[in-house]
Amino acid sequence: MKLPFIPENAPYSDTQRAWLSGFFAGMHSHMLQSASSIDASNARSLYILYGTQTGNSESLANDAANSAKAHGLLPVVKSMDEVDISQLAGMEHLLIITSTYGEGAMPDNAEMLWEAANSDSAPRLENLKFSVLALGDTSYDLFCQAGIDWDNRLAALGATRVLDRVDCDVDFEAPAEQWISEVVPLMAEGASTTAVIDTGSPSTKSAYNRKNPFPAKLLVNRIVTALDSSKETRHYEISITGSGLSYEAGDALCVIPSNCPELVSSIVSTLGCTGTEQEPVAGELMSLSTALQNYFEIKLPSKEFVEEIARRSGDQELNALLNSGDKEQLSNYLWGRDILDLLLQFPQVEFSAAEFINLLKPLQHRAYSISSSGKAHPDTVHLTVASVRYDAHGRHHKGVCSTYLADLVDETTPLRIFFTPNNNFRVPNDDSLPMIMVGPGTGIAPFRAFLQERAFRKASGKNWLFFGDRNAATDFIYRDEIEAMQNSGLLTKLDLAFSRDQAEKIYVQDKMRNNGAELWAWLEQGGYFFVCGDAYHMAKDVDKALHEVIQKHGKKTLLEAVDYVNQLKKDKRYVRDVY
Repeated sequence: MKLPFIPENAPYSDTQRAWLSGFFAGMHSHMLQSASSIDASNARSLYILYGTQTGNSESLANDAANSAKAHGLLPVVKSMDEVDISQLAGMEHLLIITSTYGEGAMPDNAEMLWEAANSDSAPRLENLKFSVLALGDTSYDLFCQAGIDWDNRLAALGATRVLDRVDCDVDFEAPAEQWISEVVPLMAEGASTTAVIDTGSPSTKSAYNRKNPFPAKLLVNRIVTALDSSKETRHYEISITGSGLSYEAGDALCVIPSNCPELVSSIVSTLGCTGTEQEPVAGELMSLSTALQNYFEIKLPSKEFVEEIARRSGDQELNALLNSGDKEQLSNYLWGRDILDLLLQFPQVEFSAAEFINLLKPLQHRAYSISSSGKAHPDTVHLTVASVRYDAHGRHHKGVCSTYLADLVDETTPLRIFFTPNNNFRVPNDDSLPMIMVGPGTGIAPFRAFLQERAFRKASGKNWLFFGDRNAATDFIYRDEIEAMQNSGLLTKLDLAFSRDQAEKIYVQDKMRNNGAELWAWLEQGGYFFVCGDAYHMAKDVDKALHEVIQKHGKKTLLEAVDYVNQLKKDKRYVRDVY
């Protein structure tokens, strides 16, 4: 099949021309794939929808798709923002795989479909058979709430559950694999399995993952804030030479840390142990000190640990908070406290080594937005990390992974890493389209990568960065690089918001409003709007400002502005990397 030729003088914009070329190329690919499959029209379609913030659900959706192919099914994997409610109503076999974002919220890419499914006007789904895999973290009160909500809502709309929902904690691989192995054969029951269908590409999944991290080498550890700054932000460069690994701008690097030796020693001492006690961990006997340093979270107290402290101590205040169900008050009580603080606060409470370990959660990797382009730096990966250090409850506290990187890793320490793709958070494929990037503080990380990527690709599209922090003199990280990008023309527009350099605090959302007319114009030119950073305050304020800019300068009603933003999200032109 020969692709249609689009004449240069055809009356299309660059965006339309790119869309048509992609459409014809996609049709060509689809026809080739259809020709290579055997009677795909007779296969049962299995829709696999994923809601994700960091990419784990998407990866599991692809695993489920591979299993579905092996059972003669035709898997259709979609991000939830690629499906509308009418398409959902037409499905007969569906798997939902979703994480929960923050305290019980839907991931960004699941919000619109959920709102439609949860509305009074949602269609009945009596013809649908479904099952849900929920990813979550038991350190949050509303564990796996997004998956629970989908499971309950689909059943309420008349759909038939073929397998009970499975809720996964941070160690999700084994239960997810079990769910896939059970649910796919159930979805294939009664279907013709004579078709041999594989229209996808061969799997390129990396050999390195959380269970098998790559032992990388740290090359650069440099403070990028001033010595008199109220913060400590560091730039890291890590070698991946010889790993076979590659990454894209927008991906995350996951680091598996070890705990601070001093904290381990203090906990062991406070428990009244020696550290040499032998305990079974991960299928082998090891000393208590080794277990605490490498296998367990010993900073953030688990709910089970807090409840056991309350029970054994009989403390009226803590027990009252737990019994009241007032999550905000309990959160305020625990703010800044770690496990050692609670052990010191209640010295009358005693634990054996085994009892203590049983109340801990497994030590987890930390994911960081990559601050380099894999095309510009194929042999290294860069990170921009704020070191967490603070004083509270009479002790000095340190973040687990940020200070592991800052203080404990040198060029001789194997740094255990793996990559997590973020396929939604990408530089536009069309190099002519504008990019608007909002990333205060360490939120600048992926946008440093994006700008490197644009430079490497010699992209003609305009680039606009909103950046800020507390003080320009001490916290303007990567200043020389950013000013060089400005001078070269790569960075078309730069708006800075240093909140404490004047009497009235100024933030990136204020700069957005001040430049609202131009921001609206860039969006109307097909611009992409990216946000990275704090989810609970900055990202919400930026979202509110975006709606206000669109309403004011687009001359839209509030509902029309909401619809406009939702379309940006659906087109993947408004995406966030927030935490």
